[in-house]
Amino acid sequence: MSDDQLSRTPGKGETPTAQPIEAAAPEEFGLVQAWWGDGKGKTTAALGMGLRAVGHGYRVHVLQFMKGGASSVDAVRGEYNAIAALPGFSYENLGHYGWHALNDGTDDRDHETEANAGYERATELITAAHDADLIQPLEPDAPPEQGVHMLVLDELLYATERGLIPTEDALELLTTKPDALELVLTGGHERPDFLESHADLITHVGKDSHPFDAGQRGRQGTEY
Repeated sequence: MSDDQLSRTPGKGETPTAQPIEAAAPEEFGLVQAWWGDGKGKTTAALGMGLRAVGHGYRVHVLQFMKGGASSVDAVRGEYNAIAALPGFSYENLGHYGWHALNDGTDDRDHETEANAGYERATELITAAHDADLIQPLEPDAPPEQGVHMLVLDELLYATERGLIPTEDALELLTTKPDALELVLTGGHERPDFLESHADLITHVGKDSHPFDAGQRGRQGTEY
């Protein structure tokens, strides 16, 4: 490869190596991303992006809807342990035990209550992001109420698909967010048509096969 070609590559042709993480601010954040479909990997993709952003010194927060737990999932989740160990990465879970519309002993009204609490919390965090200077580094250990560069609303699209959160409320989160905030939405098996012309990236995660279909329960280290 010529020197001219090397100069035009992101790393100028050098093999990347790990560097110390220092608080920084992204130069090009501000898009809306959505990950939906019946395949495995929606939350995993969002967490992966969060990991990458934190590695650059950006502040990331994950707000989970509808993942309160189930009999097939242990109380300890690997992603929570990993997030807690990384500066600049934080999470909270407002899901209700069980799953909406399934006969698992939970009351669907409780799921709706928790989903609405999640929506109110998302609104609070977006309002807080407006008050922060997102083009500047943010304190890694500061609470998300002091602003984040990336906000992941995990399973929000399941909540809208199941009618727990009106789509117009979800759209309000997108249209009222600050320009510099990267907003990532996940969940749902049905295409979120209401996001057309509102999301910059919409990715369909489709299932060709899944071990759950053969009765495999969630496995520690892959599903939780």
